[in-house]
Amino acid sequence: QVRLVESGGGLVQAGGSLRLSCAASGRTFSSSAMGWFRQAPGKEREFVAAIGWNGGSTVYGDSVKGRFTISRDNAKNTVSMQMDNLKPEDTAVYYCAADSQRYLSLSSWYSDEYDYWGQGIQVTVSS
Repeated sequence: QVRLVESGGGLVQAGGSLRLSCAASGRTFSSSAMGWFRQAPGKEREFVAAIGWNGGSTVYGDSVKGRFTISRDNAKNTVSMQMDNLKPEDTAVYYCAADSQRYLSLSSWYSDEYDYWGQGIQVTVSS
């Protein structure tokens, strides 16, 4: 069992930065691939980024590539995402998710792959 709690969201102007964190409890965090997804009002949940169990591999959605950076600290049971050059279209509720698998795969892009989810946190980017 893994419990996930997101923090760091809020309101920022376009071009600004935010850093999201996800604190995980549970013995399996360090052996789990982790992902971030987001969902804007009226839209489907969208893949943002994912990271393998030891941080050695990462993947990003096309809309955030080059602007967002995912990282993890297994000693602190946290996964973070630095979001730079934010745009109004980044406005959404952001969710942290844990996979039972260690390694990233093509399935890492899909929400069905993940077994545990945080409650979500709002990020609002004003123009």
